Amino acid sequence: QVQVVESGGGLVQVGDSLRLSCAASGRTFSIYAMGWFRQAPGKEREFVGFITWSGLRPYYADSVKGRFTISRDNVKTVMYLQMNSLKVEDTAVYYCAAATSCSGPGCYDKGSYDYWGQGTQVTVSS
Repeated sequence: QVQVVESGGGLVQVGDSLRLSCAASGRTFSIYAMGWFRQAPGKEREFVGFITWSGLRPYYADSVKGRFTISRDNVKTVMYLQMNSLKVEDTAVYYCAAATSCSGPGCYDKGSYDYWGQGTQVTVSS
């Protein structure tokens, strides 16, 4: 089993920055990729970005590309989501998830992820 716990959410204003953290524990050697997803009220959970534990680069949804940055600390098994130039439409509960395997487009699909955190609220106010 793998446990993932998000932290770092909060209330910010348009244009501000925020950094989320996701700490993984348990059988972390089984993790192939970790991803960020978000869910706004009344909407489906959507892909934000992911990074493989051995990969060289993260991948992002078009809506956050150029504003959000995913990084990881393999030693501490922590993944980060640096969010800059936040917009009102970024308001959502942000979830961290871990996948034991995924390939290509499958890593963008929430169905490929085996373990999920409880989520952390990000609210961007105008």
